[in-house]
Amino acid sequence: MPVTLEHVDKARWDADERVRLDLTRIYEDAPKERVPTQAVLPFIEQHLNAAHFFACAHFNDHLLGAAAIQEAPDRAWWLSELCVRKATRRRGVGSRLMALLGEQAKQEGRKLRIEISALSLADQVLLSKLGYRPGSCSEEALLGRPLTSNFVELDPQGKG
Repeated sequence: MPVTLEHVDKARWDADERVRLDLTRIYEDAPKERVPTQAVLPFIEQHLNAAHFFACAHFNDHLLGAAAIQEAPDRAWWLSELCVRKATRRRGVGSRLMALLGEQAKQEGRKLRIEISALSLADQVLLSKLGYRPGSCSEEALLGRPLTSNFVELDPQGKG
């Protein structure tokens, strides 16, 4: 499946009805433990209004999966709420999205981080298979997160 990476920011959300429909469907399809709120539109708009964006898996003119991205003071991207449309799960869309994000982060000299304290064991195993390893960073990099934050960071030698 030739999945490509697309970024959805506030301007793209406002301008493209197809993007709004697809991104909303991704999070409406999400297992309840993946999205911290029942109200999908406020969740999406809160991220976009905070100048964050969504990294999305694009295939056949549709967005099939997404991850919310927040840029840290050290330019690292913190990922959260990774979800794939129910109809396309178990087909490698999430893995491909993570790999594409890892490639872009490497090209731009960024770190890619994911807080793992709330992830299921299956998700943690998947991240390990994709080359993510426990990381460490400065207090500045964890700005807005507890100093005891448990996260993984893309290993430059990894498969991402």
